Amino acid sequence: MNLAVLVFASAATLTTFALDNGLMRTPPMGWLAWERYRCDIDCEHDPKNCISENLFIDMADRLFEDGWKELGYVYVNIDDCWSLKTRDKQGRLQPDPKRFPGGIRKLSRYMHDRGLKLGIYGDMGNYTCMGYPGTPLDKIAVDAQTFADWEVDMFKFDGCYSNATDQEQGYPLMSKALNATGRPIGYSCSWPAYQGGLPPKVNYTQLGQLCNLWRNYGDIQDSWDSVLSIIDWVFENQDVLTPAAGPGRWNDPDMLIVGNFGLSKDQSRTQMALWAIMAAPLFMSTDLRVISGEARSILQNKMIIGINQDVLGFQGRRILKEKSGIEVFWRPLSNNASALVFFSRRTDMPYRYKTSLSKLNYTADSYKVTDVFTGKTDILKDSTDFVVSVNPTGVVMWYISAAGKLQDEPPQITKIDST
Repeated sequence: MNLAVLVFASAATLTTFALDNGLMRTPPMGWLAWERYRCDIDCEHDPKNCISENLFIDMADRLFEDGWKELGYVYVNIDDCWSLKTRDKQGRLQPDPKRFPGGIRKLSRYMHDRGLKLGIYGDMGNYTCMGYPGTPLDKIAVDAQTFADWEVDMFKFDGCYSNATDQEQGYPLMSKALNATGRPIGYSCSWPAYQGGLPPKVNYTQLGQLCNLWRNYGDIQDSWDSVLSIIDWVFENQDVLTPAAGPGRWNDPDMLIVGNFGLSKDQSRTQMALWAIMAAPLFMSTDLRVISGEARSILQNKMIIGINQDVLGFQGRRILKEKSGIEVFWRPLSNNASALVFFSRRTDMPYRYKTSLSKLNYTADSYKVTDVFTGKTDILKDSTDFVVSVNPTGVVMWYISAAGKLQDEPPQITKIDST
């Protein structure tokens, strides 16, 4: 494998047409309710955690006041279970008035007043996954306009209780309907997840013309096994998935569960690092009101966010899978930089992995290397052997640039509208 050839091949994929709404030119970032809060609607007995406007206001306040917004975490996304079980007399979806007494438009304006954005959820079947009213084909236009009237900024379209024929019609129709409203609304499609995630059933060229991001695998759970299964599926199918991604069109491996209950510190670092390599949307699903300092430091790591938000929008790849249980991942970045992740599948003890940059196909003599978790820097010749100690189920992540050039500063968070 030659890195220059890979970069050229990746660049060629950018000629693929993306959804023409100008949104999400870098992977979207924010907070999403589902993994942490599911369909908790018991506001009488669990008022702080139930799906209600208070929960989303609380999380918006945390994004606004605790330094998340400045890092790019701007979306506050509602998932399933927000609506009544019936439409109104005009056939429109309506929020549960007990849990959302101010309505969705008031909630969206609360977000906008703080420089944040609101996302909402729907399903193209007759029902959502949790049994609330869906958006079948004859309701697509009215629901798209309703979301625009509510000043929503992002829409996730799930696929429970729908069939392949309906999906083939409905997902493109919703794309057109959202654009026809005249309001910029980022469009997340779950279509490929319901069709196995791979060709021939999934046409990623078509998806890139319809959707800003798409789920193509099962829902993440709060466990290391779940995170690892997603990592394995994505990189085992990287030859299909990597070319599909780019500015305005992203593979979505699902939410960040850092800060919950199922991951160790090392496993949390692994998820954050490999989601950055994947150019994945970064949607946290944790309680930001009580998040630990350790989890916060991982999710607010500016270098990793800068790598994730790199303007070229290339999705990275796994380049080595060693018998020792060490795997190496690589992502090309702007300014002739790149990111490397050394990941250990081992569960016994830290492993000392010996290699050199030349063995990883770096050929420009000397490089500046920055460890994104410690901030330590070094200059390495491509031929010089080095050793990285990788904790079990953990990572070492490097930002690499050519030594001695002004552009070789660590990546900064991109200040462009990624909506």
